[in-house]
Amino acid sequence: MRSLKKNIISTILLCMSSLLNAQSLDYYLKTAAENNPGLKAKYVEFEAAMQLVTQVNALPDPKLSFGYFVTPVETRVGPQQAKFGLSQMFPWFGTLSAKGEMATLLAEAKYQVFLNAKNELYYEVKAAWYPLYVLNETLQLQEENKEILYTFKQLALTGFENGKGSMVDVIRVDIMIENAETDIKLLREEEMPLLAKFNALLNRADTMHVFIPDSLPVHKVEKGYRKDSLLKAHPILEALNLKIKSAEAQETVARKMGLPSFGVGIDYVLVGERIDMNVPGNGKNVVMPMITMSLPVFRGKYNAAVKEAQFTQESIISSKQNVENNLIYSYDLNWFRLDKALRLMDLYSEQIKKTEQAIGLLLATYRNSRKDFEEVLRMQQQLLKYQIAKAIALKDYYTALANLNYLTAKSE
Repeated sequence: MRSLKKNIISTILLCMSSLLNAQSLDYYLKTAAENNPGLKAKYVEFEAAMQLVTQVNALPDPKLSFGYFVTPVETRVGPQQAKFGLSQMFPWFGTLSAKGEMATLLAEAKYQVFLNAKNELYYEVKAAWYPLYVLNETLQLQEENKEILYTFKQLALTGFENGKGSMVDVIRVDIMIENAETDIKLLREEEMPLLAKFNALLNRADTMHVFIPDSLPVHKVEKGYRKDSLLKAHPILEALNLKIKSAEAQETVARKMGLPSFGVGIDYVLVGERIDMNVPGNGKNVVMPMITMSLPVFRGKYNAAVKEAQFTQESIISSKQNVENNLIYSYDLNWFRLDKALRLMDLYSEQIKKTEQAIGLLLATYRNSRKDFEEVLRMQQQLLKYQIAKAIALKDYYTALANLNYLTAKSE
């Protein structure tokens, strides 16, 4: 019997553990990556760009023509009655491959944009999840604070009933209890828009429950965390590199478009038989092979196309430099925010410890002499402020860390 109970308890614990894991932040990140419509749109854009590669690699469609001689053209072997023609144009050598390379590089750039959107989505999910943690933590702290205030109220009432305290102390506690209840009510109302924002990123109903742990451990990172990846692995920079190469291929295409293109074809003429006499080859159809060549003599548009590709390269190079500068600035700013949040957490932890000691001493004094009750209440509210501020600092720390992971292209 004892063994059966042990197995049942183990099964329940295992199920609870699986449920918690299923509702972890990693689970939400995976759900967002699978369901977010904005991310899906970026991937479809990449798929659409890949289809362009096949299009630009193809030869122009062959041309089939048909002509009917309303008035037959008389020839020695008979009247020409109708003509069929089939021709195919070929661009200058290497033009199609250059076009294919240009389109392929642009498609690869689209994929990098998709990867960046995915990393950015991960950051947005985290940035929307941590405020929910702060809200949950603040609610718990406010509930605990309210319970403590009720304890203080009972202490003040006991003192008043024994003739050793003042009714003013009871009223002071009542005022603070009312403030706490109002704060709790407002926090619960604030939860709805935060949930809606978070669930929107996961593309699910805005009222769906979000699991929030009771505490978050602090995972400290070393100074210069992943900074060596800042300008090496970011998808936006990689996309710009690919666009630069695509613009170079575009310049090659522009130059080759200014060269002649060639065509081959064949005409087939239907010839009727002569009825007035019989000649050699009477009524024999005519086959005429043909070669054509385009003459790109109007050079203005081709020179402009080359210049366009060159200016495009310069524009993308400048954009890349701007992105690099912004990445460096953003990294330094978020490292400052992360370090600041870490220091504030240490400060608030120490202040919480000392404030709790002060409250203990003040309560002992109040029980003995019924003095300094107002100071007890003030210190209790100060303790609550430090506790909430520590939770906010923890949120700021992990938000800054999430931003650093996005800037350094860390996928999770």
